[in-house]
Amino acid sequence: MKLTRRPVVAACLTALLALPALVAQAQDFQERTIKFGHLNNADHPVSAGVKKFAELLAAKTGGKMKVQEFPASTLGNELQQQSALQGGVQEMSAPATTSLAGIVKEFGLIDFPFAVSDFSQADALLDGPFGQALLAKLPEKGLVALGYWDLGFRNVTNSKRPITKPEDLEGLKLRVIPNPVFLETFKAFKANPLPMPFAELYGALESKAVDGQENPFAVILSNKMYEVQKYVSATNHVYAANIVLVSKRFWDKLSPAEKKAMNDAANEARSYQRTTSRAAAQKAVAELQAKGMQYNELSPAAQNAMSAIAKPVTDRLAASYDPVTVKLYNEELARIRK
Repeated sequence: MKLTRRPVVAACLTALLALPALVAQAQDFQERTIKFGHLNNADHPVSAGVKKFAELLAAKTGGKMKVQEFPASTLGNELQQQSALQGGVQEMSAPATTSLAGIVKEFGLIDFPFAVSDFSQADALLDGPFGQALLAKLPEKGLVALGYWDLGFRNVTNSKRPITKPEDLEGLKLRVIPNPVFLETFKAFKANPLPMPFAELYGALESKAVDGQENPFAVILSNKMYEVQKYVSATNHVYAANIVLVSKRFWDKLSPAEKKAMNDAANEARSYQRTTSRAAAQKAVAELQAKGMQYNELSPAAQNAMSAIAKPVTDRLAASYDPVTVKLYNEELARIRK
C-alpha cells in the first residue's frame, strides 16, 4: 500500500497560515494592571464580582490584563473614586448607581421608590433600553460603563424602633446617599435625612450622630451594623444596583480586542455576581437576627402607603429630567410589569 503525505503537508500548511493570526491576537493585548476600587468589604458580593471579572479577564487575555482590587473605600469615597476615573488615575470602580445622579441626574430614576417589585423586573429595566440609554450618557462625562451588578433592595435599620408603617420613620435621623431622590423621599416620610459618604456611616451610627440608615441586607451584615443598630425592617423601598465603570481615558487607550475582552468578562461576571448577591441577601437576614437584630417585614398595605407618600416626590423630580429618558423609563416599567 502506497502511503501519501498529502494530509500531513496540508495540516502543516494550515498551522503555518494560522501562526500570523495567533501572533496578531497575542499582540492585541498589552501588559496592564487595572486598579479596581469599590466601597464594600472583601466578603461582600461586589467583591466577589470583581474577583470573577479579574479571573475572566486574565483568562481571555493570556494573563496580560490583570485586575488589582481595592475594597472598603481604600481609594476614597464614591465621588473621590468617580473623580479619579474621570482624571485617568484609577481605571475601574463599581459604585451604586445613585452616586452618578450628580453628573447625569436621570440616574435618579433608578432610585425611584417602589418602581420594581422583584429581581426579574429590576434586571429587565436595567439590561433593557432604559438602562442602556443611561449608560450612553456617561462617555461625555469621562466614564464608560460595562453594565449593572446587583446590590439589592434597600431596607431601613435604626436604634429606636421597628419600622412597620410610614409614621414610624417620623423624626428619625437617617443617613442617606447624597442624592436628591433619597433626600426628598425621606423628607416626605417626615424623617430627618442626613447625606453622608458611606465610609463615614459606621462611626456616625456608633456615636449616635444618626439614628439609622438604609441599605441592602448584605451591606448591613458585611459592615457589622448589627453592632450599632437594633432594628432591621424589610422596607424594600428601592432596588439598588452597582454599575461597573471604566475610566474613559484608560478605555480610549485599549485595542479593540482589549475592549472586547473587558466587555465579555463583565457580561459573564454579571450573572455570577447577581446570583451570589441575591443568595447572600437571603442568608444575611438570618445572620443579622442571629447577631441580635430585631427583624420585621412590612405589610403590603404599609408599603402601598409609603409608595403613595413618595409618588408626589418622584413626579416632581421626573418633571426636571430629560423628557425622552423619562418617557422611555415609564414605557419600560409598563412593559416589564405586564
